[in-house]
Amino acid sequence: MNFRSNRGNNNRGNGAPRVARSRYDVRKRLMIVGGLLGLSSFALLAFAVDRQIIHSDFYRKEGNERYQRDVEIPTNRGMITDRHGEPLAVSTPVMSLWVNPQDIANNPREIDRLADALQYPRAEMARMISEKSKKEFLWLRRRINPAAAQKVLALRIPGVYGQREFKRFYPQGEAIAHVLGFTNIDDHGQEGMELAFDEWLSGKPGKQRVLRDRRGRAVESVDLLKAAEPGKDLALSIDRRIQYLTYRELNKAVEESGAISGTAVVLDIRTGEVLAMANVPSFNPNAVSGSKQDAHRNRAVTDLFEPGSTIKPLTVAAALEAGKITPNTLWNTSPGWIANGRYQTKDTHNYGTLTTTGLITKSSNVGMSLVVRRLSDRQFYDFIRKMGYGQRTNSGFPGEGAGILADPSRWDGTQKQTMSYGYSLSVTPLQVARAYATLANNGTAHTPTFLKGGSDEGKEVLSPKVAHEVMKMMQTVTEPGGTATQASILGYHVAGKTGTARIASGGGYSRRYFAFFAGVAPVDNPRFSMVVVLNSPDASKKGYYGGTVSAPVFRNVIEGALRLDDVPPDDLQSWLAANSKTKAPAAAAKVVTP
Repeated sequence: MNFRSNRGNNNRGNGAPRVARSRYDVRKRLMIVGGLLGLSSFALLAFAVDRQIIHSDFYRKEGNERYQRDVEIPTNRGMITDRHGEPLAVSTPVMSLWVNPQDIANNPREIDRLADALQYPRAEMARMISEKSKKEFLWLRRRINPAAAQKVLALRIPGVYGQREFKRFYPQGEAIAHVLGFTNIDDHGQEGMELAFDEWLSGKPGKQRVLRDRRGRAVESVDLLKAAEPGKDLALSIDRRIQYLTYRELNKAVEESGAISGTAVVLDIRTGEVLAMANVPSFNPNAVSGSKQDAHRNRAVTDLFEPGSTIKPLTVAAALEAGKITPNTLWNTSPGWIANGRYQTKDTHNYGTLTTTGLITKSSNVGMSLVVRRLSDRQFYDFIRKMGYGQRTNSGFPGEGAGILADPSRWDGTQKQTMSYGYSLSVTPLQVARAYATLANNGTAHTPTFLKGGSDEGKEVLSPKVAHEVMKMMQTVTEPGGTATQASILGYHVAGKTGTARIASGGGYSRRYFAFFAGVAPVDNPRFSMVVVLNSPDASKKGYYGGTVSAPVFRNVIEGALRLDDVPPDDLQSWLAANSKTKAPAAAAKVVTP
């Protein structure tokens, strides 16, 4: 107690001053804070200058990549129409779905939702996204119904987007599949006219710049960089009505005859335009993936066959053009065969003595062998070549075959004779149709075309006189006594030629046949040239001769085509006679009916 008092007294007694506590220097501290704020402001200003002035392009680019994107504007493929403007191939709008795997890879729940929405196995969907987890794009479904796509997009699954596209649709389906061909998943032509005119039909996509939100969805269009250009339309020479008739009758003939396949071509004689071209079996171009690859082949322009007796009018025309024979020259075909090296050329019957016209009417192989002997190898070769055999027709169809016609320097001692009745050379159905159209067109050949109005001026390859003479000879083939009476059409004169050629196999010939008929109508004012080929018809059904299985196809198709195009009859006599016979019983019935 005293101790404390004494210490206090001592302090006061010594007179020492009291020690004061140190105070804050406010001004100094304010200066420091102000300096720091100034430095910070300067740093921010320098940063802004760097970003907005010095390196503005770089940072603008970086920002745009996050919020702006140049997207493609899809465009439709041009429409394909027939010669009358009827649609054969059109493009319809569809939707395609895609996903950014990075947005969903770590979200199993959303992956399951996506798989369920697309009716896809969950495990498979998870595997696909996992494999592409470092990518930014993965197609989910291509070209689906827009309504179905919207249902998936309405779920708002992260990273899932839709893209507008177009899908090709073929209203005529199988009937014209081989002419049109089809397009792939990216809408580019793969076969037929779709391939031949792919650049013409394909549009040029446009491009626009859009703003995206943080989910990557386009929320605003910023700028149109390039307008989309739709594809150009294409008008074909095909007549949809005749095409359907051709396919229907060919399909029926293949089924009834038991043939492996069939091919038919119809040309406009005056222009060379392809009015119809059909093959059986066919395929559905709207569902290509489900068809057999072999069915895609357009046999009318790609497949080769020995023409058989359809070449006989050309053999005769060659000799007539060379002045070696006349239509009335007599030929002794007895005893129904003739030597050909160590082989024999035979007829189905011993026809005895025939005129040149009779050789065509009866389709005599022996007679053709005698005719061609009056021509040199080069004369015969040059004429057949001039008629379009051994070279492409230049129709423009992808994969067109040239056929096989060996140069005379490579012929052996029997080849010319064998060629005179249709063996030892190969042709396409289109080549035969063109050759017959040339005969019917007064000897003027046109290049076959699949385009409406695509005809050339034509080139005279034999004299009109010879062409007219051969046409009259071929007319006898479809009249009583000929080999193709089933090709005749009431009210019209028809000229044609049958053919039945054995199919080569294993270095020789099998017991299977090609059955042909090639013809034109009407004779006096020719409009249509048609070729029908049936491969291996079953002999136990309707036989295998061209006159019995192929000629009826020609008759049914061309009769319909003549009616559709209002072609006036050139054989009124037979038409009036037939009508008078059908009307007479009806008149009699009216008399006796009580």
